[in-house]
Amino acid sequence: DATNDDAVRRLRERKRREEKPFAVMSADLEAVRQYCEISEYEARILSCFQRPIVLLRKRVPNSVAPAVAPSNRRFGVMLPYTPIHHILLADKRFLALVMTSGNLTDEPIAIDNAEAVQRLSGIADAFLVHNRDIGVRSDDSVTRVRGYYETLVIRRARGYAPEPVLLRGKSEDILAVGPELKNTICVVRGEAAFLSQHIGDLKTLEAHSFFHETIAHLTEILETQPPIVAHDLHPGYLSTQFAQKLAAEKGSAVRLVGVQHHHAHVASCMAEHGLDEKVIGVSWDGTGYGTDGKIWGGEFLVADLDGFERVARFRYVPLPGGDAAIRDPRRTALAFLHAAYGQDFASLNLRILDELPPADVNVLVSMMKRRFNAPETSSVGRLFDAVAALTGVCGRNSYEGQAAMELEAVADESCAEAYPHELQEDGQGWVVDSAVIVRSVVEDLKRRESPAIISAKLHNTLVSALVDVCSRVFQEHGLKKVVLSGGVFQNEHLLTRAIPALRHRGLDPYEHHTIPPNDGGIALGQAAVARARQSQETV
Repeated sequence: DATNDDAVRRLRERKRREEKPFAVMSADLEAVRQYCEISEYEARILSCFQRPIVLLRKRVPNSVAPAVAPSNRRFGVMLPYTPIHHILLADKRFLALVMTSGNLTDEPIAIDNAEAVQRLSGIADAFLVHNRDIGVRSDDSVTRVRGYYETLVIRRARGYAPEPVLLRGKSEDILAVGPELKNTICVVRGEAAFLSQHIGDLKTLEAHSFFHETIAHLTEILETQPPIVAHDLHPGYLSTQFAQKLAAEKGSAVRLVGVQHHHAHVASCMAEHGLDEKVIGVSWDGTGYGTDGKIWGGEFLVADLDGFERVARFRYVPLPGGDAAIRDPRRTALAFLHAAYGQDFASLNLRILDELPPADVNVLVSMMKRRFNAPETSSVGRLFDAVAALTGVCGRNSYEGQAAMELEAVADESCAEAYPHELQEDGQGWVVDSAVIVRSVVEDLKRRESPAIISAKLHNTLVSALVDVCSRVFQEHGLKKVVLSGGVFQNEHLLTRAIPALRHRGLDPYEHHTIPPNDGGIALGQAAVARARQSQETV
């Protein structure tokens, strides 16, 4: 019962799902309207045959338990799509039910009765089983509507996958093995690219097994053993290691194509829109392995499907502890403060510096100075994390993207102010200096400005920097098409301001609709790049 806060909290404990929002299901649109605002177009998406989860704005107040989607302005809502759903909701006894996959957090869903009882006995009080086996695991798809009719698929699975995307050019069949997080794979046969359902994060044994199952399933039903295998450049990714092992086993029968992470992001959006010319590619996310061995994530590329030139980026900041800083945005905030102020950051009268033990601060600063376990990153996602921690909005990521999502959720939608931004040149292109932005945030904190205003000003500043850099690239390269990709461009507050701002400058922006902008679309981008390179070789 989604209105029972105690029950929802117990479910969180059992699933080890601390704060990540749950989805809910209601019998019909009339019930959904009692706790969500729904536009006519959102109602159409909710009711379509794919029956995705749709992210809808909460009504305030509403009777759904706060523990369902804490620190979030939206509920993920879906309507019944199987007979058992209709039976459960038929008597209207429940306004909404929490609907969550039969798995532990970050693991694939269980697909047979014995597996479910074994893996989920610590979660469920009872099991309703059936003699109809599940042939293929598939999570619920997740979508959102921006504006009046712009749909964005955030997770592409049940109902949408593996519907093909048609690619230009010619090549042999291709297998693209995707990234490490939010993994999907893609098989190209002929001109059709079949992007798999959401697989998940490959670090768990169950997800890694599901990855192998999905490759076997898609290649079998498409009757192909692709001779070209595309993969990420990150040598530590399990998907990359799978590709390398496959090539070692099959020898000359398999050719590997390494594709840089952010180029793949841009290529996925290009493939979705049927673009094959040079474009301005803007790829902002949390993490991606760069060609210089550093962690990219705030990239401006001049790109076509075959290759790219990096023409601008955000300033590099060392991240103490790497993945540990991603889980603890306070570390990331400390890194950005140190980059902005040097040793003088310690004299700032900031709440976050009181939260971190002085001994820990000294160790983290030493790591950054020595570049010991402190990889440099240009990530915009990490800038969101830092500001979320500085403002007190979120000091810990219990799930991927939490701090950035919660910072977006508090943004004052009426605020049009922005912080100043500066572009520098480093001999290889422009650099957006995040230190200038962070110093402005700190000045607002000293004035006791609200997190809502600081968040809004950060979003507006990023839009200004985006438009500034793209305008300069247009002047230098004559390119008007701007392709926006990467997980940061799931941010509705950012996107609804960036699109008209780019158009106002005479640029032509392209955003994702049917392919996720996050890492769930990477495999399609890898496949599109591999195909373009193969086409060039055969010309």
